[in-house]
Amino acid sequence: MTQPLFDRVTLIGIGLIGSSIARVMRRDGLAGSIVACARSDATLNAVQRLNLADKVTKDAAEAARDADLVMICTPVSTYGVIAETIAHALKPGAIVTDVGSVKESAVAAVMPHLPDGVHFVPGHPIAGTENSGPEAGFDTLFEDRWFLITPPPGTDQAAIDKVSELWSRAGSQIDYLEPAHHDQVLAITSHLPHLIAYTIVGTATDLEDHIKSEVIKYSASGFRDFTRIAASDPVMWRDIFIENRDAVLEMLGRLSEDLAGLQRAIRVGDGNTLEELFRRTREIRRGVVEAGQHIPPAPEED
Repeated sequence: MTQPLFDRVTLIGIGLIGSSIARVMRRDGLAGSIVACARSDATLNAVQRLNLADKVTKDAAEAARDADLVMICTPVSTYGVIAETIAHALKPGAIVTDVGSVKESAVAAVMPHLPDGVHFVPGHPIAGTENSGPEAGFDTLFEDRWFLITPPPGTDQAAIDKVSELWSRAGSQIDYLEPAHHDQVLAITSHLPHLIAYTIVGTATDLEDHIKSEVIKYSASGFRDFTRIAASDPVMWRDIFIENRDAVLEMLGRLSEDLAGLQRAIRVGDGNTLEELFRRTREIRRGVVEAGQHIPPAPEED
C-alpha cells in the first residue's frame, strides 16, 4: 500500500480545486486522513456524500489542528482572516499552502500570521473549469497541467519538495516563479482574458432584446467560449482583479493601446497591418499547441 505523503490534510474551502485534489489523494492514498472546512451545510453535506473527507467542520481552527498540510482553497480576499484564525492551532512543522491565482497578495496576507516553524508554500494550479462546488471536481483535472510554486525567500526546501511531490502525483508539471513575476504572467494569460470575456458577454446582455436573442441563438464558437469563461465564479474573479490590480491595469493599458491601433487600421482600411498582426498571433497558438496546453482535461481551463 502507498505510504501517505501526509498523515493529516486539511482543505479550507472545497470547491472545484479542493474537491479535485481530495479525489486525487483518496485515489492514490496520499493522505492518511482528510478534513474539510467550509461555511455552508450544503457544501459539507456534499463532501460527506461524495466521501471526499473523513471529517467536516465549519471551524477553520479546529480543522487545522494537528494537520501536516493545510491547503487554503478559498477566494484570495479571505486569506488573511483564515491565516489569523488557524495560526494558534498549527503544529510546528506544518505546511500551509494555497491554490489562488494571485501570489504577492497571498504572501502578504498569510505570512505575518504564521508562527515560527510553520512553512508557507504558495502554489497555483493552472487548471479549472467554469463550474464550482465539490460536485464539480474530478481526479484528472490536473493531469498535464502546470502547477506553479511561488515560495517567498527563505522558504523551507523540504516543505517546497513535499508540496511539489503532491502535485506531481496529481499529474501536474511543476515550475517555480517569484510571486510578483507570477502575477504579471497570469495577468495576461488568465486575468485579462477573463476580464475581456466578462466585458463582451456583459455588452451582449445590454443589447436590445431582439438582437440579444439572436446573439444567443446564433452564437459562434468565439462567443460560446467567452460565455463559458464568463460563467466562472464571480466572487473568485472579483478578488483576483482587485488583488492583482497593478499587473492587470498594466496589461489592460497595453491592450487599450493595441486596440486603438487596430481601430485605426480598420477605419482606414489598412489590411497590411491587420494581416501582419493575424500572422504573428497564429504563432502564439502554434506555441500553445506545441507546449501541449491546448488539450484540456475537461472543459477548458480558466
